[in-house]
Amino acid sequence: MAASNPEKEPPATHIHIHTQSRTTGYGSPSSSTELDDDIAEEKKNNNNPTTTSSPTSSDSSSSSSDSEPEEDPLSPLEHALTAAISTEAAAHDSLGPTRTMTSVASAASRLPDFEVTFDDNDPENPRNWNVWYRGWIIFTVSFSTWVVVLLSSIYTATIPGIQHEFDASQTIVTLGLTTYLFGLAGGTVVVAPMSELYGRRPVYLSCFAVFTLLIIPCGLATSVAELLVVRFFVALFGSATLANSPGSVVDIAHPDYLALCMLLWSIAPLNGPVIGPIIGGFVYQYLGWRWANWINMMLGGLAFLFLLTVKETYAPVLLQSKAARRRASTADDRWWSPFDSSASALSLIKLNLSRPFVLATTEPILWFFNFWLSIVYSILYLCFVAYPIVFVEHRGWSPSMSGLAFIGIGAGVIVAIILEPLWRHIILSHKKDPETGLVYPEASASIMTLGAVLTPLGQLVFAWTCLPAERFHWAIPIAFGIPFGMGNTMSFIYGSNYLAGSYGRYSASALASNAVIRSVVGGTLPLAAPAMYHNLTPQWAGTLLGLLCVCLIPIPWMFYRYGDRIRAKSKVIRQMREETDKSEGRRAKHAARAARRATWRRL
Repeated sequence: MAASNPEKEPPATHIHIHTQSRTTGYGSPSSSTELDDDIAEEKKNNNNPTTTSSPTSSDSSSSSSDSEPEEDPLSPLEHALTAAISTEAAAHDSLGPTRTMTSVASAASRLPDFEVTFDDNDPENPRNWNVWYRGWIIFTVSFSTWVVVLLSSIYTATIPGIQHEFDASQTIVTLGLTTYLFGLAGGTVVVAPMSELYGRRPVYLSCFAVFTLLIIPCGLATSVAELLVVRFFVALFGSATLANSPGSVVDIAHPDYLALCMLLWSIAPLNGPVIGPIIGGFVYQYLGWRWANWINMMLGGLAFLFLLTVKETYAPVLLQSKAARRRASTADDRWWSPFDSSASALSLIKLNLSRPFVLATTEPILWFFNFWLSIVYSILYLCFVAYPIVFVEHRGWSPSMSGLAFIGIGAGVIVAIILEPLWRHIILSHKKDPETGLVYPEASASIMTLGAVLTPLGQLVFAWTCLPAERFHWAIPIAFGIPFGMGNTMSFIYGSNYLAGSYGRYSASALASNAVIRSVVGGTLPLAAPAMYHNLTPQWAGTLLGLLCVCLIPIPWMFYRYGDRIRAKSKVIRQMREETDKSEGRRAKHAARAARRATWRRL
């Protein structure tokens, strides 16, 4: 049985490729001339058995199949999380040279009978591992990601202590949040893609070890400048875990349970930014700001020990290794995997650095999505600066108690995740593509639109009720953090779904561009929070941000209503569909030739 392939044609193209053998009648192929050619080729093959003999190993499998399993309606996100960006370039030259051991051959000369794939119940397939061990992997990568995200926001609770010790302004110290988010953005396109060459495990262990060790200079910092620079590099290496852990979940999850596994994984990372100020507030008040780093380092060390127990899960690397062992054991260089490639680390880095920015500057879809999600993300991180101003300076709460004000946002994140079955039901109720039976990407936009409404609702009510002078109970502004948290979560998750479903095999680059711009903008806007909330007052500053979110509601609604027309005008999506049509034609021709050969054999 062929392996589950991250490179297979995405649902966004609305084409399922079936390669079932077909003839015009028993013993009557569609063209006598082609049949004569096939007979001649068959005789030639019979005279040269060394080049066409079919192995009997269980590792071999035909590249064609009679049917395809039904895909999850939201499976485009699965492709986005695991897509190797290097394969995007390969898609343009499917017959390019491919290196296997010491030989270089055209991909067209690969024999399907010598393809190395995963079989049913193959113990090397991560999806066949023990369910408890796979659950442990989900917990481990989720916890590791949570540690990385935690360090971004736990810092905000310690800003007053850093200000006092180094006699620096609040804006300057807030740059520590900015440099951290910039590091996450840079790592997304530089460090994280290394898993496509070396696998997930080596990248996890090496990058997370450096991430944990670099926290030490943060805790020992003797100046604000030192702290800002080191935090950038901490995030640069931490981004490898943040970017690759969803892919690890996809590697091991059965398609029927992928949504549940992603749901379980997302609970910790999505709550990391909210839990950071809660922990940081208590740590700063009772232990000092440096201990926020020591606690994060201890959590990082624990996460690293957990990661040591995680085996390699990335299917391309596993199949490459399996093919190499097969070639070595049989002394036959014809064994190959679908992922054998001569791509170098330099070419991969060059591609990852260029393509996301090319898409971001040439694709109108990304213009709107990057702007919308960047603003929403920025307002979320701006809250980490605004909440202490409201609850410490205006309501007189202690640093530890002010951190508890984020419980409302955290509860909203949890509610949005728990209601995933409801969102899924809404999506599946939309019109389906008659060719594939799957819903269009615009179905995800319905949830995006709901999230875009909830975000300003929570922000505006919080702004109008946050000050004690208005005599509103403190529970009211905190409670309206729930719709704010729900709106953010729904916008991020289903916005990513829409981009993944629209761009198919180019979705990794599309999502990378969104992540980079979102992190850059999200790290910049909070710098304005101290001056904004002090000069405009929390009420007017919060109202301004809420009205900005209101102005952004038409963006997801526009894609929900007219998304199919917008996608049809995208140059990249049109090119992707044309290439898919050509690929379908080549596979259909290959299947027809195989059918004629089978007919000739029966005769």
